[in-house]
Amino acid sequence: MKLRFIFAVLVLVIFSSAQAQFFSSPEDSTRKEEGKFFGTLTRPKQFNRQMLLGNILKMNLESTQYSGKRIDDQFSKHAFELYLERIDFGKQFLIQSDIKELRGYEKSLDDQLVSGKLNIVEASSKILTTRIKEVQGYIEDILKQPFNYQSTESLETDPEKRKFVATTKELRSLWEKLLRYETLGRISDLKQEKEDALKNQKENKPADETSKKKKKKKSLADGDDLTKLSDAEIEVKARKKVQESYKKILTRLSSESISDKEEKFYNSITHVFDPHTSYLPPEEKQDFDIDMSGKLEGIGAILREDGSYIKVESIVPGSASWKTKQLDADDTILKVAQGSDEPVDVVDMSLREAVKLIRGKKGTEVRLTVKKANGIIKVVAIVRDVVQIEESYVKSTVIDLPAKKLKVGYINIPKFYRDFSDRSGRNCTDDTRRELQKLTSRGVSGVILDLRNNGGGALEDAKLISGLFIDKGPVVQVKATGNSIDVLQDNDGKIEFEKPLIVLINRFSASASEIVAAALQDYKRAIIVGGEFTHGKGTVQMVVELDNNAPMIARDMPLGALKVTIQKFYRIDGGSTQYRGVTPDVILPDPYAYMETGEKFLKYSIPWGEVKPLKFKPLKPAYDDKKILLNSKKRVTQNPRFKKMMDVISWYKARKDKTLRSLKESDFVTERKELEKKSEELKEEVENKDLLIEFAESPADLVQKEKQDDFAKELRQDPTIEESVYIIAD
Repeated sequence: MKLRFIFAVLVLVIFSSAQAQFFSSPEDSTRKEEGKFFGTLTRPKQFNRQMLLGNILKMNLESTQYSGKRIDDQFSKHAFELYLERIDFGKQFLIQSDIKELRGYEKSLDDQLVSGKLNIVEASSKILTTRIKEVQGYIEDILKQPFNYQSTESLETDPEKRKFVATTKELRSLWEKLLRYETLGRISDLKQEKEDALKNQKENKPADETSKKKKKKKSLADGDDLTKLSDAEIEVKARKKVQESYKKILTRLSSESISDKEEKFYNSITHVFDPHTSYLPPEEKQDFDIDMSGKLEGIGAILREDGSYIKVESIVPGSASWKTKQLDADDTILKVAQGSDEPVDVVDMSLREAVKLIRGKKGTEVRLTVKKANGIIKVVAIVRDVVQIEESYVKSTVIDLPAKKLKVGYINIPKFYRDFSDRSGRNCTDDTRRELQKLTSRGVSGVILDLRNNGGGALEDAKLISGLFIDKGPVVQVKATGNSIDVLQDNDGKIEFEKPLIVLINRFSASASEIVAAALQDYKRAIIVGGEFTHGKGTVQMVVELDNNAPMIARDMPLGALKVTIQKFYRIDGGSTQYRGVTPDVILPDPYAYMETGEKFLKYSIPWGEVKPLKFKPLKPAYDDKKILLNSKKRVTQNPRFKKMMDVISWYKARKDKTLRSLKESDFVTERKELEKKSEELKEEVENKDLLIEFAESPADLVQKEKQDDFAKELRQDPTIEESVYIIAD
């Protein structure tokens, strides 16, 4: 089903998926709004597009956005700070006198929105044009000569910890450090490539033995034989590469479109309401048409802007990105290359422009230079493809633990899918019910329901899947703007599975996943197991077609769309899933614990809250929950895989806070090698051979057998699965 932009399209945006319910807006209502806001504007010459757009945005934001905020002078001050981040997140161009000049508009962004006179956009554009030209001169001059790589200076790599410099002299000094740090990285890459090439020569291996069937990987050396280059020649080449890269970046920044500049202004306004309320310009509105079935051609990753950076928000199950197992949520995309072509830097690029580079036809290759959450920078090659829909579907197996004479069912739900264009189409509730019936017939003693990395989906299926495990009763409360609350109920009076149940979650479990986990926890129907918390995405968004709000005389001015938060989820015990997420009953070491990902880390996220709890009957478990917890803690402390995970995570956490980086080459190399070593340690996976994975059906062909083998291997390597089986035994 493709999402159509009509005035009253309700889109339940559940983190990384969407579904829609359609209802029309009466014509007389539209005329009434036109008369209220634009009745005096009888001739096109009396208003411009910016004034029209600003008034319509203000009207919709103040009347429909859940938080109830008003766009006034105080609001304007918050929007101003966001605008500064959007135009110079890295604090690499503006100096303090520029900031002082722009602060003259600090309290007037609300007035500019309504008048259509975007003075701050005009003023900041002029300042940035000047500063970018100055920086171009700095770069050309600085990169003419080799750096002093023995200097004991350091660079603060976290822009949020930096301050805007006071003078142009300090700005040049900052760029000297930025360029030196970038060059050190290039030198390190080239030397590593040289080392690999020499090793292959010695062993008489082709330089690209691992990818004979693919296009030969382009060398960073641009055709030069690296094995014959001296360290001095490599240094020269590294500086040249850095200069070429920044030339492209600054050229792009200098030629930024009016639409991109205006978008930064409008989204500085919308994001003060909350991170999920955003303005979609006409070009981006066209890109918003998505097929809910998941038939996406490209890399299959949901992306978002984070200051000057493009980040991976989630991976679509069954997509090209998902198949590589190398791209992860929270990765920062630094560069994009088409196959073996020279990569294009996407830092400070709009999300729309970056997506254009990343998308492409099936079978073509894109190479993403990404910075992992742990600091590692790597190139991920992805062959674009159509999403393999079967990988998005529910799947199950039986895990046999002979030592305990125990068979446990395992069900993985990658997302909550439902085809709203076809009532008889496939949905995750019916698929989960079928898998439960299969597992019951195979005599399992309990079931592990895996919702880790499940970003959500259809709200209807969150309700129905919860209902598979309870008799009947409320599942979730949905509160709209104002005081109205709707309660979604399970009313069928049937329980599909009554034996012990574990629900696995992590910080990438969001929205619909959190609703299911929260409901089953409140009913005491399941033991929730996983990391410290879930994502905390407990809000609902509506997409408003802004053109339908415009007066007839202005319908030839495309305005785009507004995605606006209108509702909030609450558990049946009264607490919201928003912000805090769901806390597991049994907290296990989390391999993503060093990542600051989740609603609580986003600026202006809607806070946690409470409403009146509902009447419901929690179950009285036959097990001793305190004993369950004690037994689990004892096993975890004795499990070498969990211990290694905790050691590496502790190291990452300590390093994450230390963002001051040495500009001395020997220190740089030592830090990089240590980081790579820790990264490899975390990736080391040991299979637990005691866990036997039994499939109900024999593979039909070699491809199916390979998929089953990979699935079984993943389960045996996962210490959380192992611990969950023991919890079922308890």
